Amino acid sequence: MQVNIPLIQTIDNSYDISIDAISTTHFDRKVAIVTNPKVAGLHLGYLLSKISAKELYIITVPDGEEYKNQDSVNLILESLFNHRFNRNSMLIAFGGGVIGDMTGYVASVYQRGIDFVQIPTTLLSQVDASVGGKTGMNNSYGKNLVGAFHQPKSVLIDPLFLSTLPPREFGAGVAEIVKMAVTFNKEFFSFLESADLSDAKVLQEAIKRAVQTKADVVAQDEKEHGLRAALNYGHTFGHVIENETKYKKYLHGEAVAIGMVMANETAVKMNLMSKDEALRVKNLLEKYNLPTSYKIENPSSFYETFFLDKKSSDSSVTFIIPVGIGGVKITDEIDEKLILSVLDGF
Repeated sequence: MQVNIPLIQTIDNSYDISIDAISTTHFDRKVAIVTNPKVAGLHLGYLLSKISAKELYIITVPDGEEYKNQDSVNLILESLFNHRFNRNSMLIAFGGGVIGDMTGYVASVYQRGIDFVQIPTTLLSQVDASVGGKTGMNNSYGKNLVGAFHQPKSVLIDPLFLSTLPPREFGAGVAEIVKMAVTFNKEFFSFLESADLSDAKVLQEAIKRAVQTKADVVAQDEKEHGLRAALNYGHTFGHVIENETKYKKYLHGEAVAIGMVMANETAVKMNLMSKDEALRVKNLLEKYNLPTSYKIENPSSFYETFFLDKKSSDSSVTFIIPVGIGGVKITDEIDEKLILSVLDGF
């Protein structure tokens, strides 16, 4: 005896990404802006001059990757319960990737899901973290191991916020731009090699191309069953680096930059990328003062940490390996000895 529940359906999760000054908007519902003290001090006044709501609250959580955890998630949730938010209420993620990921995750679980809007304030979050609906938090086992796919209602990318971005944060964002160019767009990579991203118009064009590249991938594979995993190029290695350094030494984009160099060395050993191509990627990263080296104290321990990655299984590690510049290979069939030989070189 059995009962079938027919749940086959098509849900339209489409949304627009605006790359321009934020328009004046009123929301006829309860809204909470989730931010951190640094972003609030620099830009909250500007945002409040653009956005109003039936009821508007500000929720502030500590700044930094080390606070992307259950304690911060609980802080946001408690505030929503205290202010009696309901399923018609909405959250606004106002900050970098940490704020965006946690706010989106809270939106996905509060009363089983409410709307949220992304207003990213760092280059990294503008070109990558705010687009695609990946939400989550870190725990003691690793990065983003708890989360959900929950698409925003819209993404508002205002270049104004980048005017106060520290150089390291800017470089971290460039790393994610380079990531997308190496894996999916050879012409975009050539553009970046000659581009001056300190020029506002050139930077806006780079943001547009990066966002379009990611949007095209997400549209084909929203829940990361295949192609979208390629956007984790540099991340398999980078997440281990972040874990080893307790998320305190490197910004996320900096760890990804080192991870890309490690992935490139792997590709060179597999004859999938030439040494010249690997050097071009390294030179582009170093152009924006991104780190490209890391001292691995224990290669075997480093390798074992790969198994905490979401893309890995009990017996194999999934690696994202570039195929030249503009191509990518997702594989779990790289011999452990080859990976250890790469790690031995760092």
